[in-house]
Amino acid sequence: MKVVETEKAVGMVLGHDITEIVPGEFKGVAFKKGHVIKEEDVERLLRIGKEHIYIFELSEDEYHEDEAALELGKLICGKGVHFSNPPREGKINILPDYKGLLKINREILDDVNDIQDICIATIHGNRTIEEDGLIGGCRVIPLTVKKDKIEEVRKIIRDRGPIFEVKPFKSLNAAIIVTGSEVYKGRIEDKFGPVVEKKLLNFGTKIISKTIVPDELEIIKSEVLKAKELGAEIIVVTGGMSVDPDDKTPGAIKATGAEIIAHGTPVLPGAMLLFAYLDGIPVFGLPGCVMFSATTAFDLILPRVMAGETIARRDITRLGYGGQCLKCKECTFPDCHFGKC
Repeated sequence: MKVVETEKAVGMVLGHDITEIVPGEFKGVAFKKGHVIKEEDVERLLRIGKEHIYIFELSEDEYHEDEAALELGKLICGKGVHFSNPPREGKINILPDYKGLLKINREILDDVNDIQDICIATIHGNRTIEEDGLIGGCRVIPLTVKKDKIEEVRKIIRDRGPIFEVKPFKSLNAAIIVTGSEVYKGRIEDKFGPVVEKKLLNFGTKIISKTIVPDELEIIKSEVLKAKELGAEIIVVTGGMSVDPDDKTPGAIKATGAEIIAHGTPVLPGAMLLFAYLDGIPVFGLPGCVMFSATTAFDLILPRVMAGETIARRDITRLGYGGQCLKCKECTFPDCHFGKC
């Protein structure tokens, strides 16, 4: 550090905290160590009695923490992601541009955080993030950092891509097929269809078809194929997913020629969920738990489908880690552990 006249310190980095005392009103830190002195700060510093101050001298191969945070932000933010500017106390926030599916490359994140003096903290990925949500924060640990540390990050990102991305949800045409002879014959009211419809509409989906059919394999099969012909881009079949002899939904979906990706998931609730593709169209077979549980396996897979991702069996089987819902009295999903593998 060196001593500089206050009027000549604009643009320099303050090397120590400066306390201000206003009798009867305030006593505390007016300027923190590491603050970059601005033109408008000079008069206040002089009023405090600081005609000379200690400042840091940055060498050519160093960044101030604010500069470093901004450089990191430019590197780690991909499509649909931005960072707060200016930094506050050397930190920037990572934020989404719009509502969508948050993707975080964990391997790149770990490698970047393994570089000494770099700090990037995040929430979990593969979840819905709202437009005003917080994805994470980024800073360097010391007040100043060597530029070669940022260059290490730059090389990782250049070779392997950014850490963060938000994929926008697609406005898909959806068909809902409610199964159950008791519902079809009017003995009970359909409570399943409205639940599914609400979940789909949350992604901007257009419901182009909603039908109720009895527990007849051929009828269910026919309705799935009809939904495809109507132009459905996602088909959801509810009910009849257990192992009871009169539960025909899994067999009906298979009979359409659909490729079954998984029938059964390591998620509770939602173990009996079926997911398939019918000529590229995602098809869900939903167990009864979706009707009465706030969050199930359906809520973990649906956002990825709505963002246009192709779901492989491994995407589903690895949901077991974090796949137990605690059924909290007040549900905070997706801001909880559920589905965070």
